Order: sequence, then C-alpha cells, then structure tokens
Amino acid sequence: MDKAKAGATFNAEQLAWLNLIRDHIATAISIEPEDLELSPFNKRGGLCKAHQLFGEHLHRLLDELNTVLAA
Repeated sequence: MDKAKAGATFNAEQLAWLNLIRDHIATAISIEPEDLELSPFNKRGGLCKAHQLFGEHLHRLLDELNTVLAA
C-alpha cells in the first residue's frame, strides 16, 4: 500500500487476513508471498485468495507491513 492509500478502509475479510499477517510477522519477523501458502493462510485460500482480496497492492502491502511491524 502506498502513502496515497494511507487511511484506506478494509472489509471484514481483509481485516481478518491483515490480523493473520500481523501475527505471522510477530513470530517469523517478516512475511513473503510464499508464506501465504502455509498455515493458517492456506486454510483461507492461500496466495490466490490474498491476491483476490488485495489485488495489485498485495506485494506493496506485505512490504509495508514487514517494514512497520518488524521494526
């Protein structure tokens, strides 16, 4: 997500994914797209579902969360 998207709103399913991503970063220090094929993400559709939910912003979103949450 770029700075222009700051303050973006997310639906309930996106928020659930963001919480899972946050929890993953808390234990693994970072997250990469490949990690979305692991549990618990794979139980919710894995990388394909993440792409459906976040579209072209997925990779930038993961990069930003890695930067902000791993700091």
